[in-house]
Amino acid sequence: MSRYFRGRMHMQAEEERQENFFNVCGSCRISCCWDARPPITLERERIIQEYLKVRGIQVDEPFVHGEYTFPRETADGYCIFYEKATRKCIVHPVKPETCVAGPITFDINVQTGKIEWYLKMEKICPLAGIMYKNRALLEKHFENARREILQLIRQLSAKALKTILKREEPDTFKIGEEEIGREILDKLQGPYGP
Repeated sequence: MSRYFRGRMHMQAEEERQENFFNVCGSCRISCCWDARPPITLERERIIQEYLKVRGIQVDEPFVHGEYTFPRETADGYCIFYEKATRKCIVHPVKPETCVAGPITFDINVQTGKIEWYLKMEKICPLAGIMYKNRALLEKHFENARREILQLIRQLSAKALKTILKREEPDTFKIGEEEIGREILDKLQGPYGP
């Protein structure tokens, strides 16, 4: 199988990561793409770079590499991949895992050994309100969000994971929790641990 064909198959699979909620998000005046700084794994960075290249989209220095990697922001604080004119993400099919997961977010409680799942409040995300009122939609989206976030935390370095867990997620409420694997707990309690 050619590299190009494998890449096309991979991108097609990426396009199925999330339902398109643009009917809600496109009219929202609260921007989750402002000051978001979603974490980017090495694998996600490679996928986004490949997506940009294949589509001929030029973005100079798209990522910031610090305590963790995230998309560079514009001068006014928006994600470099957010297109103000259309209110859409230019890398939507391959966007970061936490962007796919939104409005579901997470925290890891090392003391209990659990990952805790949260839903943003409607006042900061109209889509969250729609999902809260439509349990079937929330459950379907949660499956995707859970898969994306678990993949993310497995792939992030210990330092990156510890750094993003320090970011506050105000205006959310807990919707569930589950055991997290020993591998993740060991990562969090290692040299970059609490």
